[in-house]
Parts: sequence; C-alpha cells; structure tokens
Amino acid sequence: MNSAEDSLAFRLPELSVNVNKIAWLRNARDGDRPNIVEAAKVVLDAGASGITVHPRPDQRHIGPKDVRALSAVVSERPVIEFNIEGNPFTGPRDNGFPGFDSLIQQIRPDQCTLVPDTDTQLTSDHGWNLLDSSTCDRLAHLIAGYRALGIRVSLFVDPDQTQITKAKEIGCDRVELYTGPYAQVFKRSGADSVATADAWQIYRNAANRAVRIGLGVNAGHDLDLSNLTKFCSIGCVEEVSIGHALIADALVYGLADTVVRYRKVIAAAEHNAH
Repeated sequence: MNSAEDSLAFRLPELSVNVNKIAWLRNARDGDRPNIVEAAKVVLDAGASGITVHPRPDQRHIGPKDVRALSAVVSERPVIEFNIEGNPFTGPRDNGFPGFDSLIQQIRPDQCTLVPDTDTQLTSDHGWNLLDSSTCDRLAHLIAGYRALGIRVSLFVDPDQTQITKAKEIGCDRVELYTGPYAQVFKRSGADSVATADAWQIYRNAANRAVRIGLGVNAGHDLDLSNLTKFCSIGCVEEVSIGHALIADALVYGLADTVVRYRKVIAAAEHNAH
C-alpha cells in the first residue's frame, strides 16, 4: 500500500441480493412457490439494502411480471434500492420479453447495471470491451437517456484501469467489477496465499482508480461467505450484488439467517483492513 491509496476513506459496501435463483426454482414447477415477492420481503427484513434482478430474454428465471412486482415492493421502502441488470442492446422477444431498454424505461429503477451478456450465456462472465468505439457510442446514448430519467447507471467491467477510464468518459455513474477471477483464485489458493493477495490488489487498484476519477464502485459474481470479508477490505466498494452463493447458502441456513451472515462477513472487513 502507498500513501495515495491509504488516503481514500474506508467504507463498507451495502448488500444487494439477487433473487434470480428464487424465480428459477419457482419456474421448475407450475404455480407461484417459492413466491418471489415474499422472498424479497424476507431478504429486506433481514437487513439487505437492495434487491437485484437480471431478467434475461428467455425468461429462464426473473420475468417482466416479477420485475414490476418487485419494483412495487421496493417502492414501499424508501431507503431500499432496486437494481436491474442486463444487456441494454437486447430487444423484444416473441415470448413477451419487452426488451431491456423498454423495461428500464417502464420501471425506472434506482440503478441499472449494463452487462454484455448474450441470449445463450449461462451467466455474466466478462465485462464490456469499451475500447470498441461503436459499443461506446451506443452505450453513451443509452446512459445519457437513463440518467435523464434519474436512474444511476453502472457498467459491468473487468478490473482493468483502461476500461474503467473509458466508462467514466461515456458518462456512467458507477462500475461493477466482475469478481469471478478473484473468487476463483481465492478458492484455488486460499485466503492467505500470495496468489490471492495479488488478485485482491488488482481489484483494489481498479477500485481506487474508479474512485479517483469520480466513479462509484460496485462488485459482484461468485462472492460468498468465504471470500467476501477479504474482498470488502478493499474499502471503497459501495455495493456488492450477490445471488447464486447466497441462495445456495440459504438452503442450509435459511434465507433470513443467510442475509444476516452475509452482513456480518461484510462488517468484518473493517477489522480485516487494519
């Protein structure tokens, strides 16, 4: 660490819970169990600061009806934020998916996170290539429109400082760091390994760069109860969005208790940072 890095004020991130997998389980059968609205209320009552959804055009889990229902739940709680993730270039489909842009225009969430996933992609596994001028031009136009509606815009990026700089140039408010590579190194090498320390430092440098040029920092993908404390000790991440791991842990601990556990490991990062 150097003095320039240390000058950034330490903060703990808020926890936004991605409820996609609850809808995915519901969709395995006819009916409405588990109920996505009831689950979201449990998550929020347990202390989560936000709800995240990533509606995909094949509607394999969260659908437009769910997005609207969850937006109504969040609107009843002024301090809670609703975050909709997705590829803004995804248009309408014959199955009733209205297109990502249309959904954002209708719902007007607190935050939208723009992700470069394809229709057939299993999960988000890379950030935008902002060195492509055509992509940047299209994103800049959409970002300006969303911000004009009062929506905070975050771009899903790899921990690459050049990409982060471009994200600022095209007008977004935040970046969400894709944390899959960090989680993979942590799982393979352990919390105290040199490899994990090196991976963590890459993310710390990326986050610090974002903050210094005026961007907020979010993070997400494969963060869990094991690796989250160390990651959050970066100290300038504003929000972590967690879905798959948290819902998997809920099968063991229960949904409300799992949210409490995640909040505790986030809080432990402040001690870990000193």
